[in-house]
Amino acid sequence: MDLILWRHAEAHELDGGMSDLERPLTRRGDKQAARMAAWLDRQLPEGARILCSPAVRTEQTVRALGRKYKVHEELRPGASPEQLLQLAGWPGAKAPVLIVGHQPTLGETISRLLRMAEPECSVKKGAVWWLRNRERESQQQTVVVTVQTAELL
Repeated sequence: MDLILWRHAEAHELDGGMSDLERPLTRRGDKQAARMAAWLDRQLPEGARILCSPAVRTEQTVRALGRKYKVHEELRPGASPEQLLQLAGWPGAKAPVLIVGHQPTLGETISRLLRMAEPECSVKKGAVWWLRNRERESQQQTVVVTVQTAELL
């Protein structure tokens, strides 16, 4: 199974007039999302499931991809790695799953799957971590396929 984790692009800081879920992307964030979406569109198979948080910034990020997606409350800020992995169907889903979400959930999920010593891995805004589950010698393994940032595209 492939699990692709995409952190939302750069968003405006929280101000008194909006909730955290209402924060939109900045102009720079729009550009980050467009660059990463163009790259992802070339890489993702047609059958990939695409899921995102209900936050405005995640929906704006995923819309740049131009594919159908589903919003899931379980991916809102503060979600647990367990919620994310269950929703994705890790490790047994048949199709690749792209999740557009938030820190620290994405970093905690990566750290858990890669068995890192730290409880959380830093994930840059707009970046993608592409992970793959495989079985070797009766052992489940998580392999890093690629890590990509919008700045390098």
